[in-house]
Amino acid sequence: MNCEVCQLKELKVEHFEIREVLRCILHTIVFHRALGLLRPKDVDLELFEITYVQCGDVELEKKIDEKIDHFVSWVEKHPNKKSQICLSFYEVKSKQPSWFANKTERLYWEQWYVNLNVIQHPKRHSSKSHHTKVVVDPRESANEERSSHRVMVEASLREVLFQIIKFVNEKKDHLPPISEGVIYFPYEITIPSSSDSAFGMDMIKRMLHSGHPTMLS
Repeated sequence: MNCEVCQLKELKVEHFEIREVLRCILHTIVFHRALGLLRPKDVDLELFEITYVQCGDVELEKKIDEKIDHFVSWVEKHPNKKSQICLSFYEVKSKQPSWFANKTERLYWEQWYVNLNVIQHPKRHSSKSHHTKVVVDPRESANEERSSHRVMVEASLREVLFQIIKFVNEKKDHLPPISEGVIYFPYEITIPSSSDSAFGMDMIKRMLHSGHPTMLS
């Protein structure tokens, strides 16, 4: 089976923005790949002038929030490192049992990579020019930087949302057959492990099971 892969644009965010950004992206992807009857609800972001749609499923929200919590914990242990979350859709297939394998296997048909660069701001101190004796207020400078950063993140997040919509509208041939009564395709969310190499090996194993992926940036 061919696995379509979408590498989403990298977002440069601050630590306090991680949860809102990831909720917006992950819920948008799941909503656009949802099936069956839903009770969608609009969600307004608190940090940005953006509204996105959730499926209105409490259990789904809980699962996504749990993964985001684990990701935030990983970021806190690995500051100043670029990081990635993978949202994978798969179907379960039965296979011939053997002494070393299970009777079922996951065939991944679509993977979304959410790329974040969590930035850390250095502590600022008031500074004074030796020539003019003018004191620079660090709070004023920080407010200007924060405002500029917010505009930049909001614009980048909008680009990512459009990238998601473009992908789901253009990539449809790889979707597996839809079973009656199913609301969601089976999915999983993978975050970096304690070692980056383990995360990379996990991705390689999935690719081997799924076939060679097709990339779309």
